[in-house]
Amino acid sequence: MYFKEFDIRWSDLDANRHLANAAYINFMSHTRMGFLIENGFTQKELAKNNIGPVVFYEHMYYFKEAFPGKPVKVSLEIAGLSEDGMFFEFLHNFYDTNGKNFASCEMMGAWIDLKTRQLIGLPEGFNDALRNVPRAKTFKILTKEDTRKFGKKPENLE
Repeated sequence: MYFKEFDIRWSDLDANRHLANAAYINFMSHTRMGFLIENGFTQKELAKNNIGPVVFYEHMYYFKEAFPGKPVKVSLEIAGLSEDGMFFEFLHNFYDTNGKNFASCEMMGAWIDLKTRQLIGLPEGFNDALRNVPRAKTFKILTKEDTRKFGKKPENLE
């Protein structure tokens, strides 16, 4: 399991003086990018291959409030990956300094070709890197159908 630690800053708080939703999203994004960079998905390599990640959804589950004063840890596990690496699902958990889990998130995304703006499978080296990292206990091979399980695009957008 991959971890990143964060201090809760004043700017991470909402009107209720606890960790704001936007801060959870930013902490997860920073954790994902740290994980990807450490596994060879640097900005230089992504640019060389003309690919970038896109987020389909992030489903947050909050169990307890988080307040400033002590750092929090955010984990990342790969919960799903398509055979060609196009689709990925990450599981994030948030932990306080006592190791108590206070929030969780399921995040699904894909890779796009930055010129054509179309979804693409990962080049083999990248795909191998993701296939060889530790997986969540609930890991599954993803298909296109898995990306649509929570709804469909409104008809007026098609």
